[in-house]
Amino acid sequence: MSVSVIVCAAGKGERAGFEKNKLFENVLGTPLLSLTLQALDFEFIDEIVLAYSPCDKAEIQQICAPFQRLKLVEGGKTRFETVYNALKQTTGEIVLIHDGARPFVTEKMLRGCIASVEKYGSGICATPCTDTIAVKATNGQIIRVPDRNLLANIQTPQGFYLKDIARAYEEAKTKGKAYVVESLNGTNKQSKIVHTNRQYTDDSSVYADFIGFPTLCEGSEENIKFTHPSDFAKFAKTERTGFGVDTHAFGKAQDYIMLCGVKIPSESGLIAHSNGDVAIHALMDALLSGAGLRDIGHYFPDTDEKWKDADSMEMLKKALDIIQEQGFTPKNVSIAIQAEKPKLASYIRKMKTRLSESLKISESAIGITAGTNEKLGYVGEGKGITVYASVLLK
Repeated sequence: MSVSVIVCAAGKGERAGFEKNKLFENVLGTPLLSLTLQALDFEFIDEIVLAYSPCDKAEIQQICAPFQRLKLVEGGKTRFETVYNALKQTTGEIVLIHDGARPFVTEKMLRGCIASVEKYGSGICATPCTDTIAVKATNGQIIRVPDRNLLANIQTPQGFYLKDIARAYEEAKTKGKAYVVESLNGTNKQSKIVHTNRQYTDDSSVYADFIGFPTLCEGSEENIKFTHPSDFAKFAKTERTGFGVDTHAFGKAQDYIMLCGVKIPSESGLIAHSNGDVAIHALMDALLSGAGLRDIGHYFPDTDEKWKDADSMEMLKKALDIIQEQGFTPKNVSIAIQAEKPKLASYIRKMKTRLSESLKISESAIGITAGTNEKLGYVGEGKGITVYASVLLK
């Protein structure tokens, strides 16, 4: 059977607090609507009917340009009117109706929805209700608390035979329906019958009122709808990796070296413009690299007397300030030290503690390993130390 998908994209996203349609906001670096259309771009979908607001036409056309099998239809002032208009332009025998603000729909959900329509006449993606839900009166009092095992969280897509859902929408628009409305007056419940054009918030409700009981199918907790600013904030954060390497040679006339801010006895010190903390220098390069910035030599040149014999831990603080100006902070750190001498195992705990204090992250987010080079190369010959550092920035 031919399958169409209606994408509702005519809303304003007022609850999200944006000045324009929320579907134009970037999520994971891509407009939200584009992500949704990518998620629907399967060969078994014969047609996508996208309902939009006329004021958004230019941006909608730009986002939709790469997608085939897509038809644009003007939506309405409400979701009901938007779907009503789209149904009149839909040709598939089965139609799935989907929110443009749900970009994480999966192939499994789409196929499950279609299969449910073929078997039962409808397929409403849903997840089990894990919260306790209360039915309240207008005065805020709880009237009853339904058994949550009988409740479900309704999502989209919602699938139907086109002829059925189109008839349901037509009857809802032209006839309306009689409803029993309950109110609470003091401690007494009062009921009355009213005839109204109900403000439908989803398609299963329209189907239920005019066709019959719709059937649920498997949804997903990941299939979220972007509604509030916090929904966008969760996916606006960017994570980046950074990698740094540094090497210093032995030969300085001193009886210690500095690694990760820890003083370690040694036959000689490491030659450097600063205090020669090669591990911190590799880490600084990793931080700067991860933030897309230049290397340590650019910000801390060995021609600048300011950094002569400087404490590398102070330099690290400056590097952190630089990346934080770009909006980044370290999430975790991994450092691998290659040194034939001195022996470092007993100092690693202190190194982690110093880094934890400076980076403001847990010691459990810091990994430090130390190994020899099996007597090979300049490290194996005891001529110097090389350190590799990687970081995850958020």
